[in-house]
Amino acid sequence: MMKLTRPFHGIILILFVMLAINSTSATTKYNVLSFGAKPNGKTDSTKAFLMAWEAACSSADSTMIYVPKGRYLLGSMAFKGGCKSPQITIRIDGTLVAPQDYRVLGKSTDWLSFEGVNGVSILGGALDAKGPSLWACKASHSNCPSGATTLSFTNSKNIRIRRLLSLNSQMFHIVINGCENVHVQGVRIIAAGDSPNTDGIHVQLSKNVNIIKCSIKTGDDCISIGPGTKNLWVEQVTCGPGHGISIGSLAKDLKEEGVQNVTIRKTTFMETQNGLRIKSWARPSTGFVQGVRFLDSLMRNVQNPIVIDQNYCPHNLNCPNQVSGIKIKDIIYEGIRGTSSTQVAIKFDCSPKNPCTGIRLQNVNLSYLNKPAQSSCSNVRGKALNLVRPESCL
Repeated sequence: MMKLTRPFHGIILILFVMLAINSTSATTKYNVLSFGAKPNGKTDSTKAFLMAWEAACSSADSTMIYVPKGRYLLGSMAFKGGCKSPQITIRIDGTLVAPQDYRVLGKSTDWLSFEGVNGVSILGGALDAKGPSLWACKASHSNCPSGATTLSFTNSKNIRIRRLLSLNSQMFHIVINGCENVHVQGVRIIAAGDSPNTDGIHVQLSKNVNIIKCSIKTGDDCISIGPGTKNLWVEQVTCGPGHGISIGSLAKDLKEEGVQNVTIRKTTFMETQNGLRIKSWARPSTGFVQGVRFLDSLMRNVQNPIVIDQNYCPHNLNCPNQVSGIKIKDIIYEGIRGTSSTQVAIKFDCSPKNPCTGIRLQNVNLSYLNKPAQSSCSNVRGKALNLVRPESCL
C-alpha cells in the first residue's frame, strides 16, 4: 500500500507562489495600456499584449505584466520562452475576450499558448472565449472548425495559475502538455453541460502537477489525464455538470507512455455522467495505469460513480473491436460515498488479455434511488475491505 502523504513538491510550489506574490515590490512592471492595449472590448489589443510579453521576457529582472480592469479583445497569441527574466507574473484584473466571430479563433489550435517558458504565473482575471456560437455550429452538423483551446502550456516548467476564470471555451479550457512543476489553484471553469469537447483541465506528458480547490462546470471531462502523466495531485475539486474525472482515453497509439502515481481526493461530483473513470480503447498498446488513489469522494446523482472501461468507444462509432493492451494495476477506491443515478454504481470492464489487478475497494457506500445498487466485474482481480456497498463483485 502506498503511503498517503502530500507530495513534497506541492509544499515547495505553495511557498514559491507566496514568495512570488510578496516580492512584487522588487519586480519590474509592464502595464499593457502602456503598449497600446484598449480596455473597451472592441479594439484589437493582440499586438500590445505581445509587445508587453517581449519587454518582460527580455528583461533580466523578475517582471510583472499588469492587465487593469476592463475588457481586452485578443486574437490567437503564442508567448514563446527563452526569456532572460527568471520569473514573469501576469496579473489580470480585467477580462480577456475572444473575437465575436468563432471562425477567427476556430482555425487556431490555441487562443493563449505558452511554449517553452519557465517561472510564469497567471494571477486572477477572466478569459471569455465566446464558445457558444461554435457549439451551435457543431450542433447543427454544419462545416465547422474544430475550435481552440483557451489556455495551454507546452514544454514549460514552474507554472502557477491562480484565481483564474475560464468561461465558454471553444474546446479544452486549460491544457498542461509536457510540463513540470505546475500548480493550479482556485480556478473556476464554466461552460454549458452540452458543450462539446470542452474538457476543463487536461494533463498529459507532465509530472509534478497539483490541481487544488477548483470548481469545474463543463460539457466534457472536468479533468482529463492523458498518457505520460506522473505525480499528479488533485484535491478539493467540485465537478458538475461534466463527464467526471477521467484517466484516458488511452490506447490511442501503440507505443504510449503510462500514467502513474495519481492521487485524487476530497472531490465532489454533482449530476455528472461519470465520477472516477479510467478508460481505454480496445486496441494494442504498451501503455499502463498504476499507483492511483481515489480517496474521499462524494457522488450526488452520478450516472457511473466508479468505472473502468477498457472497451471505450463513444457513440459506438469506428470502434476498433480489438483487445486493450493497457495494463491497469494498483488502483485504490477508498471513502467513496453518495448516490448513483443508474443501478450499476461500480463497473469494472477490463481487458481479457490484460485483466485489471490490485483493485481495492474500501469504505465504499453508494446507493441507487435509496435502494441497493449493483456492481459489475469483468476480467478484474482485487479485494474489498470494510464496508462496501453495493456488494463487491471482486
